[in-house]
Amino acid sequence: MLIAVACYFAFFVSFAYLVGWVGGFEFMPTHVNKGLSAAPAAALIIDIGLIALFGVQHSVMARQGFKAGWTKIVPAPLERSLYCLATALVLLVMFEFWHPIEGTLWSIQNENLRMAVWAIFWLGWSILFVSTWLLNHFELFGLQQAWLYLRGKEASPPTMRTPLFYKAVRHPLYTGFFIAFWAAPDMTYSRLLAAIGFTIYILIGIAYEEKDLLAEFGEQYAEYRRKVGSFLPGIGKSD
Repeated sequence: MLIAVACYFAFFVSFAYLVGWVGGFEFMPTHVNKGLSAAPAAALIIDIGLIALFGVQHSVMARQGFKAGWTKIVPAPLERSLYCLATALVLLVMFEFWHPIEGTLWSIQNENLRMAVWAIFWLGWSILFVSTWLLNHFELFGLQQAWLYLRGKEASPPTMRTPLFYKAVRHPLYTGFFIAFWAAPDMTYSRLLAAIGFTIYILIGIAYEEKDLLAEFGEQYAEYRRKVGSFLPGIGKSD
């Protein structure tokens, strides 16, 4: 249980840092606009590689095939916790080795409009955070699995639920990510690259995740896909 708790807090710290990193807050040691330096072409290649590393880790380790092999090496109750720890480590690598690219696509000068965009930025992170609680926050981050194992109990069979945000979009966590990355009063080229890169990851991640959800919930999830948009309301419904 202590390992699960440690992994949870490692992920929580990395997630909190990600918020500041994306926002480009100047008090941060590094952020999307502050880090190592390199020629623009080299920086572009490195940064794309870092985003790809996050995408591969986050998607591959979540697949059932990987889990089946991984749990032959690590205890099954710690599988999700170690997944969260791996995510925290990959984020740490991105924070440490990101190379900002000079230049700005837009910079909003109107103070009221800037405040509105910042509000949308925080709304995105709020949607993401609240979404983790709508289904099962502790299961999502591995604490429930370890706690049940410690008490000698089995997890209840998964059931499909669509509370609050899930009535409007199938993947509100990704909705929150999307909003937070694109809601920028100052859209630097570095922030733009991160926004584009993580949007591509979202699209790829959803495709793989939905295969697992269809396999698990069958026609119930297929019907849900036909009625509800993917990560933007009304967009990405399945025919």
